[in-house]
Amino acid sequence: MSGPVAPALALPDYGLKTRHGAEGPQVWDSIRRQWVALLPEEWVRQHFINFLVMDKGCPASLIAVERALTLNGLTKRADIVVHAADGRPVALVECKAPSVKLGQAVFEQAARYNVVFKVAFLIVTNGLQHYCCRVDAATGSVDFLVEIPMHAALSAI
Repeated sequence: MSGPVAPALALPDYGLKTRHGAEGPQVWDSIRRQWVALLPEEWVRQHFINFLVMDKGCPASLIAVERALTLNGLTKRADIVVHAADGRPVALVECKAPSVKLGQAVFEQAARYNVVFKVAFLIVTNGLQHYCCRVDAATGSVDFLVEIPMHAALSAI
């Protein structure tokens, strides 16, 4: 499926399942095991989940989608949280629609969410561009990486 809601992305295409449901286009979320509205951000999220599982060696069982968090008394949802085998969150992924520019505001959103999750890796993507940085909680330093590490490397920190 392609078009305004489901454009081509700079992510591998593993053949997402789509359908036209009663409320409009939907995509199958294999993590939540349900059909969800096929919005541009969801298209990116589902492709990125497949990328994590198929290309980065992340077991699907260690991925949480739309994980709730409380920040300053408000309930928010992190798009994707990747866990290590021992259950520790190790990476936070913030997904945006392809039309959204990955600017400072997106990185700040991920950093705010990380106040709760305290992961070592933050990833932001709009499906066309992806940025990954390693956060050193002790020093506050942020180092941008050339590529997104394999799940084993994410979990090793």
